Amino acid sequence: MEYRSVNKLPLDSVIQHAQTLVKGDIRDDIVGSIYRSSKTICKEAVQYKDKEKLRRSEKLDKVFTSPIWGFPIMLAILSLIFYITIAGANVPSSMIADFFNWMEGYLTAGFKAIHAPEWLHGILVLGLFRGTGWVISVMLPPMAIFFPVFALLENYGYLPRVAFNMDRLFKRAGAHGKQSLTMAMGFGCNAAAIMSTRIIESPRERMLAILTNNFVPCNGRWPTLILLASLFMAAGYTGGLQTLVTAGAVVGMVVFGIMITLFVSWILSKTALKGVPTHYTLELPPYRKPKIWDTIVRSTLDKSWYVLKRAVIVAAPAAVLTWVLANIYVGDTSILVYIVNFLDPFAKLLGLDGYILAAFIIGLPANEIVVPVLLMAYLSTGSLTEVEDAVQLKQIFLDQGWTWLTALNMMLFSLLHFPCGTTLVNIYKETKSAKWTFLSFAIPTGIAIAVTFLVAQIVRALGLV
Repeated sequence: MEYRSVNKLPLDSVIQHAQTLVKGDIRDDIVGSIYRSSKTICKEAVQYKDKEKLRRSEKLDKVFTSPIWGFPIMLAILSLIFYITIAGANVPSSMIADFFNWMEGYLTAGFKAIHAPEWLHGILVLGLFRGTGWVISVMLPPMAIFFPVFALLENYGYLPRVAFNMDRLFKRAGAHGKQSLTMAMGFGCNAAAIMSTRIIESPRERMLAILTNNFVPCNGRWPTLILLASLFMAAGYTGGLQTLVTAGAVVGMVVFGIMITLFVSWILSKTALKGVPTHYTLELPPYRKPKIWDTIVRSTLDKSWYVLKRAVIVAAPAAVLTWVLANIYVGDTSILVYIVNFLDPFAKLLGLDGYILAAFIIGLPANEIVVPVLLMAYLSTGSLTEVEDAVQLKQIFLDQGWTWLTALNMMLFSLLHFPCGTTLVNIYKETKSAKWTFLSFAIPTGIAIAVTFLVAQIVRALGLV
């Protein structure tokens, strides 16, 4: 081994180099040096049959990881995924809903044939069966589209490029680049995303990922965001243009959620979770042709089935509880209406109403049932209600005094509010801490209240409603 004396170098050069190492990222320099050495050895030892393929990957990386084009391409791909999901899920959702309605008719006839009491029919059919059917018809088609498309991007090798791009932002926020991967998992299911935070080695940065994962909408919140965006934000448009505007509004919500994620991560990294972000060395895999059929089958069966099973298990008891609250009366008023009247003054300050807040509270076990609970309360039907016609549905909201501000703030509250029951359970299992579980509930709830309150007051002060 050859040793060289430092004295052979000018003293000024040595000092300047040392200062550069102190100010710069020493670890990045070491990793870069190792990579360059490996690349040199690889060139000498490995022969490529198709050098054009290698150059093609480098050219693609210059575009996909570009500081200029990287983020616009990410948003465009995300918008395309949402467009495909929204446009493709409508017909199968209606077909599944029709099937459950058909089944409900036979179940009702069966209960009448055996002279079952009304309360039993209400709990089992109007509560349990109808609530479960709503969750399946609303969740299954979007999941069957979203998860396979997302998995195809992963197999192609694009998701690591997303992590590479987002690493810059998360590092500035005091977090870890891998948080972008757990955040992406949250688009499907926040409960599953909490478990995926295990890929982050640092306990501090893992806690940041856990506390902020809820700010990206899960599959249970997509129906609410898509429905309100379609009825109010894309009002006046028809056909494909309406779908495009709806997808744009939903993407806007997602971008806002990501901004909140970065902001809260930065605040926490400066306060309760102080620390220096650890380094993230990511080896970008080569682009490869995905196995389309295997990916679609695996994603549909594994991921979709897991999330759907979780939602049904949690939503079924919530549907029963909803029926009970709506059908037990104290005097001439149901318990549900008492809850609504109690919440209404506070909800008005947020640009909402007591019915909306009550629906979110009852929907704690599963976000999927928020809209049907809201419709049930508005229509006083005593059971979960589905209105198939969009015009009729919007008219119900308008009759209750809704404006575009109500729809906007309900979308914001849905985006930012507390995690669902399953996610909270997973947070407790992962952290083994009641304190951090409570904070994971309190932080997004406080932000949802603050954001909707500010939006409502600003819009009203400007006289826009």
